[in-house]
Amino acid sequence: MGVTKKVLQEGDGQTYPKQGDQLTMHYTGTLTDGGKQFDSSVSRGKPFQFVIGIGQVIQGWDEGVIQMSLGEKAILNISSDYGYGARGAPGAIPPNADLTFEVELLAIGNNKAPGFNDGSSGLCQIM
Repeated sequence: MGVTKKVLQEGDGQTYPKQGDQLTMHYTGTLTDGGKQFDSSVSRGKPFQFVIGIGQVIQGWDEGVIQMSLGEKAILNISSDYGYGARGAPGAIPPNADLTFEVELLAIGNNKAPGFNDGSSGLCQIM
């Protein structure tokens, strides 16, 4: 299946991430089967930063998020082969689990969505 995207809130429709851009996002991840939440930057109150298109995140994010415009909020439905696959994520995601993420693209590099103030010190980064 891969990844499908359902838009919840339109972004600016003009500013899209490119491979190698640093993105700042909020997300909540749930298991598609049963809806159990396994992770959320929203719950922690700290947006998540990563570089798109270089394998820092699951394939479903690399392929789904790059289709979003700045400020967009969407649901990404990700099949297990584009998520954590047969290995799962011990303690959080069972093997072969399909995933659902509610994601919001807050910034592309220094270009921030309207109303987003990063506060700099409260970011969760993967580098």
